[in-house]
Amino acid sequence: MNAVAKFEVDFSDIIAALAGPGIGVFPNFIDSQIVASLRHDVLSLGEHELSPAGIGRAHALQTNGNIRSDKTRWLEGDRPIQQYYLALMSRLKHTLNRELFLGLKDYECHYALYQTGDFYKKHLDAFRGRSNRRITTVLYLNDDWQVEHGGELVVYAANGTEPVHRILPSAGTLVCFLADEFPHEVLPAHRDRLSIAGWFRIDDPIAPSLCL
Repeated sequence: MNAVAKFEVDFSDIIAALAGPGIGVFPNFIDSQIVASLRHDVLSLGEHELSPAGIGRAHALQTNGNIRSDKTRWLEGDRPIQQYYLALMSRLKHTLNRELFLGLKDYECHYALYQTGDFYKKHLDAFRGRSNRRITTVLYLNDDWQVEHGGELVVYAANGTEPVHRILPSAGTLVCFLADEFPHEVLPAHRDRLSIAGWFRIDDPIAPSLCL
């Protein structure tokens, strides 16, 4: 996959969702061949290349299997398909800044592998005014995902009690939301579940964040 291949993705629905309710779910956001290449990329990683997911940042980083049990690998652009995805997100960043004046400076993301039974309990990706993460993105890579496979992303209203979205992790679906507005959790899956979790960030590199 050529990292400088032409983009054919329309970001207008994402702009409208973030400017309105602050969250949007976009099935078939990305071409199925791109999804398949990303899926192949993460599945080609050796077990030693995936690490237990952490909570906290920098010196406060720790693992806690009672809160989350997935494994992750940061995308560093060392393969062409990663370069393509990072370039696509860079284009989205520039569009968000142009249309919504968000002042986003950076984007970070990692592959996430949830094996059978893995979960991530309810959490926020950022605390208001205390994190450089502003927008969360999740792209799902799972072919032929069915309701009985579980693994839904449940997104709650700001009060943390009322579910507003229950999203199957189907291949090509992108979820975007304001990182400090929507508590969310990943329910246990009954088969391996793959995604790319990412965050658009502002300039402060040392602002604390709840989770990786």
